[in-house]
Amino acid sequence: MPGPTMETELPVEPQSLKKLGFKSLKRALDLFSPLHGQFPPPDPESKKIRVSHKLNTEYGGLKGMVSERPSDLPAAKTELQKVPAPSIALTLPGPERSNDIQQGGSQTDLAISVAAQPRGQSVTDVGFQGRSAAVVPSHGSSERNLSTSAIMERIPSRWPRPIWRAPWKNYRVISGHLGWVRSVAVDPSNTWFCTGSADRTIKIWDLASGRLKLTLTGHIDQVRGLAVSTKHTYMFSAGDDKLVKCWDLEQNKVIRSYHGHLSGVYCLALHPTIDILLTGGRDSVCRVWDIRSKMQIHALSGHENTVCSVFTRPTDPQVITGSHDSTIKFWDLRYGKTMLTLTHHKKSVRAMAPHPKEDCFVSASAENIKKFKLPKGEFMHNMLSQQKTIINAAAVNEEGVLVTAGDNGSMWFWDWNSGHNFQQAQTIVQPGSLDSEAGIYALTYDATGSRLISCEADKTIKMWKEDESATPESHPLHFKPPKDIRRF
Repeated sequence: MPGPTMETELPVEPQSLKKLGFKSLKRALDLFSPLHGQFPPPDPESKKIRVSHKLNTEYGGLKGMVSERPSDLPAAKTELQKVPAPSIALTLPGPERSNDIQQGGSQTDLAISVAAQPRGQSVTDVGFQGRSAAVVPSHGSSERNLSTSAIMERIPSRWPRPIWRAPWKNYRVISGHLGWVRSVAVDPSNTWFCTGSADRTIKIWDLASGRLKLTLTGHIDQVRGLAVSTKHTYMFSAGDDKLVKCWDLEQNKVIRSYHGHLSGVYCLALHPTIDILLTGGRDSVCRVWDIRSKMQIHALSGHENTVCSVFTRPTDPQVITGSHDSTIKFWDLRYGKTMLTLTHHKKSVRAMAPHPKEDCFVSASAENIKKFKLPKGEFMHNMLSQQKTIINAAAVNEEGVLVTAGDNGSMWFWDWNSGHNFQQAQTIVQPGSLDSEAGIYALTYDATGSRLISCEADKTIKMWKEDESATPESHPLHFKPPKDIRRF
């Protein structure tokens, strides 16, 4: 049995929603426009009729010039425009037909074009009855579209302009490791530097000549972190074998090991003033060790993923860590607790670099490089370009040259103050290596900041310096201040 017949619904007009949207948009524009509350320009046809009628009834002196019929109004206007006008000019609403006469209410609030008044009469004589006319801006005037952006002080006007810097060039390639070179540290006396590799060895090289001086063995997996003490003849190393070792450089052997990490150790840092060592690893913990007693002072836990970068300062916050959980944490070293967590990054913070003199640091992840103030951690600005790769290492010298290096072999040089990227270099892999082995894993400057050492996936160590032959004419500075500061 068929069910009850439903009433057929009326078809909806296809563009009704679009029309409603346009109506709503027009209503909003009318409500928030600067001319809200003023009368819109009248319809031209009705204006002709009203003007003709008003001139016939009230202004007898003009009756002979204007015809009774609206169709003759243009000819009458032509006659009126031949009358020379005084220097007074009123701005009338409406983009066109500004010589027409407009009735603005029940009273005789008329705006009459100056060109339409007879010779020898003032504005009030024509019929304003002593009332002054309001000057309304025309639709084509700039006042109509005056927005807040025109009166705000723009940030780029105060953006620091970068100073010209010479580009850097590769001047030496050192080979000797049998695996990826993962870490580097420079001796405080600036005479040698050490590198740790996936071939499980630590090699010590002469900084001036690049010759191999010594090879240290003892780790059973790749060496990911190195640091040389400024107060003792000690070197510290950490690796994927969960081991943290202290090497006596007078005897060239391991004198202490620090046990406690549950997985591979990815980063290592020495406190500049007190005898403690900080290591971070895949167990999501940054551990604080007493150098002399081999005791663990704190386990700074709070990250949700691998701690892959750490640096220390003499004053609070003394410990700053970056993690694969995309956060940066400031730690209170006295109590072993978190002081502050920065959540500006969206991806792993694999590299951080403090400025040698200023109280600020940069953190680098795959989506952006950000600069923060210390000790409060205020966000300053992003670097003005995006490297679009996983950034493994960052370093900055006292002159304000920041360098970041990524998995694709790109090495970008930045001006510290302005965030301007003034050079993009690409490392060249060793002959016989794959193009995919162009990654750079570690960077450091020497003590003077004039030499840069990079450790790479093609098993080489490359050294860089500024190009002395470069001039501002040969390498001009192309700088565009940003339109805005992107927060995230």
